[in-house]
Amino acid sequence: MPNYLQPEDDGLPMQEYGPWTAVKLDYLARYIDVFETAMRQQWHIRYYVDLLAGSGKNRVEDSDTVLLGSALLALTTTYPFTGYFFADLSEVNTATLRQRCAVSPLYQHVDIRTGDCNTLVDDIVAKIKADNWRSLNLAFLDPEGLELQWETIAKISTVRRMDLIINYPQGGLHRYMPIALETKGQTAIDDFFGDREWRKIYAESLSKPGVHLHRQLMDHYKRKLQGLGYAEVVRDDETGDEPLMRNSRNAPLYRLLFASKDTLGHEFWKKITRRDVHGQARLF
Repeated sequence: MPNYLQPEDDGLPMQEYGPWTAVKLDYLARYIDVFETAMRQQWHIRYYVDLLAGSGKNRVEDSDTVLLGSALLALTTTYPFTGYFFADLSEVNTATLRQRCAVSPLYQHVDIRTGDCNTLVDDIVAKIKADNWRSLNLAFLDPEGLELQWETIAKISTVRRMDLIINYPQGGLHRYMPIALETKGQTAIDDFFGDREWRKIYAESLSKPGVHLHRQLMDHYKRKLQGLGYAEVVRDDETGDEPLMRNSRNAPLYRLLFASKDTLGHEFWKKITRRDVHGQARLF
C-alpha cells in the first residue's frame, strides 16, 4: 500500500512551510485526541470540518521532514471521527488529498470539495444539520492569508455543537492594516472581522503606544463569537489559551483561537495548551 497516510514523502505534491507549522499541527493533533477520546462514547455522530485543508501533507522548508497536514491528522487519529468534510480552493490540492485519503478504510466517510470555503460552507452546514442536531463537531479553519470571512464563521456556528479552532493571522493583519485603514471601500480585513470596528481599534492604538493592538482585536473577535452563542472564556495570561506561532526571526505569524459552546471544550483546550510541542510547560 502506498505510504500516503504516513508522514513521509510519497511523491505527490505537498506544501512547504516553516518549522512553526509543526507546532500548530501538534496543538491540533492533541486537541483531536482529547476530543475524540473523551466524546466518542457519548456522541455516535462526530464530524470534522476542514475548509482550507490543503493537499494533506506539508514539508518543513530546508529539511526532509514531512508532516501530515490537518486533514490527514484527523483521518488517522487513534479514535477517528464518523464523518469528514475537506475543502480547498486548489484543484491540485483536492485531487492530491483525495488520492491520499482513498487508501484509508474511512474513505467512504470522507467528503472532499473544491472551491472557496466561504461558498462551500453553506452546503456543508446543511449536510451536518440533516442529522437533526445529533452530531458533535469540530472545525479547523486555517487560512494562509485573509481569505476566511466572518460570514463563514457565522454560518458554521449555526450548527448547534460546533467547536472551532481558528487561525488568527496576526502577521498578515499587521502588514495590511495601514493600507486597509486608508481604503474607503470594503477590504479583506473588513470581511475577516465582519465589521469595521477594527478600524476604530487600530486608529486608537496609533495614539496609544502602550496598547496591545492584537489583544484588543482578538478580544473584539471573541466577543463576536460570544454573540454567536459561544461560551465566554476568562483569559488566563499565566497559562495562555491563544498559542502564538513565530517565524525564524521570532516575529509573530498567527495565533490559534478556540471557541466552544460548552465549557468542557475549553477545559480540553486549556489542557493541551498548557504544554508545548515538546511536552514542556509553556512560558508566556
